[in-house]
Amino acid sequence: MSGGQKKRNFQIEAFRHKVVVDPKYADKTWKILEHAIHEIYNHNASGLSFEELYRNAYNMVLHKFGERLYSGLVSTMTFHLQTMSKRIETAQGASLLDELNTNWNDHNKALQMIRDILMYMDRTFIPSTHKTPVHELGLNLWRDNVIHSSKIQSRLLNTLLELIHKERTGEVINRGLMRNIIKMLTDLGPSVYQEDFEKPFLEVSANFYRAESQEFIECSDCADYLKKAERRLNEEIERVSHYLDPKTEAKITNVVEKEMIANHMPRLVHMENSGLVKMLLDDKSEDLARMYNLFRRVPDGLSTIRDVMTSHIRDTGKQLVTDPEKSKNPVEFVETLLEKRDKYDKIISLAFSNDKTFQNALNSSFEYFINLNPRSPEYISLFVDDKLRKGLKGVKEEEIEVILDKVMMLFRYLQEKDVFEKYYKQHLAKRLLSGKTVSDDAERSLIVKLKTECGYQFTSKLEGMFTDMKTSQDTMQGFNAAHGAELGNGLTLVVQVLTTGSWPTQSSNTCNLPAEISALCEKFRSYYLGTHTGRRLSWQTNMGTADLRATFGNGQKYELNVSTYQMCVLMLFNNTDCLSYREIEQATWIPSSDLKRCLQSLACVKGKNVLRKEPMSKDIGEDDAFSVNDKFTSKLRKVKIGTVVAQKETEPEKQETRQRVEEDRKPQIEAAIVRIMKSRRVLDHNNIISEVTKQLQSRFLANPGEIKKRIESLIERDFLERDNVDRRLYRYLA
Repeated sequence: MSGGQKKRNFQIEAFRHKVVVDPKYADKTWKILEHAIHEIYNHNASGLSFEELYRNAYNMVLHKFGERLYSGLVSTMTFHLQTMSKRIETAQGASLLDELNTNWNDHNKALQMIRDILMYMDRTFIPSTHKTPVHELGLNLWRDNVIHSSKIQSRLLNTLLELIHKERTGEVINRGLMRNIIKMLTDLGPSVYQEDFEKPFLEVSANFYRAESQEFIECSDCADYLKKAERRLNEEIERVSHYLDPKTEAKITNVVEKEMIANHMPRLVHMENSGLVKMLLDDKSEDLARMYNLFRRVPDGLSTIRDVMTSHIRDTGKQLVTDPEKSKNPVEFVETLLEKRDKYDKIISLAFSNDKTFQNALNSSFEYFINLNPRSPEYISLFVDDKLRKGLKGVKEEEIEVILDKVMMLFRYLQEKDVFEKYYKQHLAKRLLSGKTVSDDAERSLIVKLKTECGYQFTSKLEGMFTDMKTSQDTMQGFNAAHGAELGNGLTLVVQVLTTGSWPTQSSNTCNLPAEISALCEKFRSYYLGTHTGRRLSWQTNMGTADLRATFGNGQKYELNVSTYQMCVLMLFNNTDCLSYREIEQATWIPSSDLKRCLQSLACVKGKNVLRKEPMSKDIGEDDAFSVNDKFTSKLRKVKIGTVVAQKETEPEKQETRQRVEEDRKPQIEAAIVRIMKSRRVLDHNNIISEVTKQLQSRFLANPGEIKKRIESLIERDFLERDNVDRRLYRYLA
């Protein structure tokens, strides 16, 4: 439009002359439409002109006869639906559904055509008068005249429920017909489906499964019962997918879960010879997975399984760790623990979907019973010792890592990690000094794992032990370079110089070494102190080994690998044929307990008895006499004579280790108290106890009585003071 043209406003006006409508127009037109509706319901719609019928309905609404058209429609449809209702009522038995389905389909087709004819009324008259639209009206009339007919309503419900019951008891039914009838009820509105079918269906189902579950549980074991419950649950889910409303699934599965699972949970898990404990004992992963998947559907289901499992693991674990027979062999004891752990890890993985709450329950159970045995830290260290001495020979690196990870898992359960550290340090020292460790890499790998778990402080001394071994090699190279020429091909000395703080404290009972050995040791001492200032050396002869060349009466020559103590004893026989126990003790200065073990291994072990003992017995007496066994023979040229030593600590040794641990704890407890008080300044007694316990729990479980003693000690040394008013309150003194 150009800018010069003016915008014109158009207005449509009504006809000036009045349109006169024939008074009988409404009756005539309605008769035509009524006849058409009859024909549609009677399946004679093919001869009708829908265009003409639409125009007639359009004109009636246009000429203000909408009310007449609507009321006529209601009465005509009602007439036909009542006729259909009578037809359906006459159907016998299961044919009721067929008849109902046929008439429903007819009504739907008729309703579609009628709605098309009355489209103009649907769009204009009905919204303006707030009446029910044609399609919805047709559904409501079908509901009121057919479905809610006194002779159809109850028969329909009973027929549907009877067919479902037949299907539940194994009969085949017409699912397509069921789907159509249920679809009809849902099309009539949620309330119709719920009130006329769903509520009664759920009630009947609850009664059915209540009775069936009672019957099942009386004649089935736990595994079979769960299979039946699972099958019933799946059947109901499948039934919903075939012909029920999807919203019914949650409701019907809830019924099955309540009646078949929730109401019988305690009886199922505790069922004798087939319940949860029996499944756990027999590793029935499939049955356990079924129980887990069914019980997780009901309130408190998983906690019921978890509680019974926890109780079982704790009871069996307690029996294991407190049984003296099981504790005789530390390696077998730990292997049994690891097997038990592997077993339940596998069950939780395969049957319980790696459920974190079950993992936590397993961890707390192991922590509970492992700490019931005060020797658990020692046994775990002995297990590591066994594996790193010989148990890992020929094992691949990946498998070694798996074993070490399992050890770390048990280590995490220990409340007294510092006790483990004490034993581990002792065992590691023996492995390193005797050169018996299978793999340095495995040793270092475990130390890295311990460091990650407990921090640098925990492993610093262990790492220092490895450093000493390396430094000792360098020292020996220097010594041999300086004195190699004068030593010639005679005696060979290998010394490991150990830093006092890094290695386990040993009682240094120096024995009386043979003269030639003693002279060599003095040469080393002079060399070492000459190259290092401010050092002091003390010989740990109880930790050494020696290789001896021995010739027996029959001229046979052997190389004997013995301890330093054994060497001292054997070299006495170079100058004499027979010695008494007391003579040996005086000549060697070896402590009595060590000497007895030493002589026992030299004279009483079959195949290694290089000495003869009079009288012959397994125990060493103070009046026994010893001589060289001239008849000694061995298939091996190199004979290793081990020291008879208890694998576990004796009671006095155990007491001594425990005492050392307690002593080591005191400064740690004091340090924790000072750290806490320095930051808090003022704190009451109970809070100090809880905070100290919390701070130290990664190393050990602090005893409240010992914490109290340490507080008293700090008060005496003016680190803390008691409040003048409240004696349970402590103040930090800067």
